[in-house]
Amino acid sequence: MVKILPIINFKVSEQKTYVVVEFEINTISPEDLKSIAPPDPVAGNFAHKGVILSGRGPIWLYGFLIHYYHPTLWVATFDPRLQGAVVVESHTSDMKVGEVVSMETTQ
Repeated sequence: MVKILPIINFKVSEQKTYVVVEFEINTISPEDLKSIAPPDPVAGNFAHKGVILSGRGPIWLYGFLIHYYHPTLWVATFDPRLQGAVVVESHTSDMKVGEVVSMETTQ
């Protein structure tokens, strides 16, 4: 019996002002974007928080995820060199593009 692994696994960690959406990919190709189902920000009740994306993946996957989480308060991408996440889009004056959200790295 062949075990089929999912294309991408998501893990959500909710904090006070933001949600970390971590992902791990097995193998992925651009056409897989049609079938990826990231955690829904509305169903997950974090539409009024920021979202930090974390994981190793191609730039086009990050583009897809940033667009997907656009309705949230702000979106940032984790950078382990900074031990924080860089805000790449924002709908609030409390968080500006280019700001670094400090966070402890567990990776």
